[in-house]
Amino acid sequence: MKPVRQSAILDLVAHEAITSQEQLREQLHRRGIEATQATLSRDIRDLGLIKRPADGAYRTPAAIELPRSVDPAEELRVAVGDYLRHQEAVEQLLVLKTDRGAAQPLAVAIDAAPVKEIVGTIAGDDTILVICRSAADAAALADRLDHWRHD
Repeated sequence: MKPVRQSAILDLVAHEAITSQEQLREQLHRRGIEATQATLSRDIRDLGLIKRPADGAYRTPAAIELPRSVDPAEELRVAVGDYLRHQEAVEQLLVLKTDRGAAQPLAVAIDAAPVKEIVGTIAGDDTILVICRSAADAAALADRLDHWRHD
């Protein structure tokens, strides 16, 4: 049943703007597939689904692509304003906190933007670890993100 359910989930998110687990559960029910919220949470994690920055709809990481006309730096500024809730610098690291399920779209925007201070990112469900080149770079980036968050 799990492969059938997960295949249906992938089909749904590829063709519809599914923005919540409840909406996903209802769409699966219409297809004759019953699933609990806990099961859907595991499926979303197992499938690596993330929410698209533009509308919050679930997508596979490969399906999320910034529009060609959008400047990645501007997309990052918008994503920071939409998703970043708290940040803390620890030496050359920045720990960014988001709401549950929102770390992936912010991490996608960070990774796509040309930010010279960043070496790389690691994202979970509501936390992103940003690895900067130095403690000074982390502090400068933290200031910039804080400014964008409050714009």
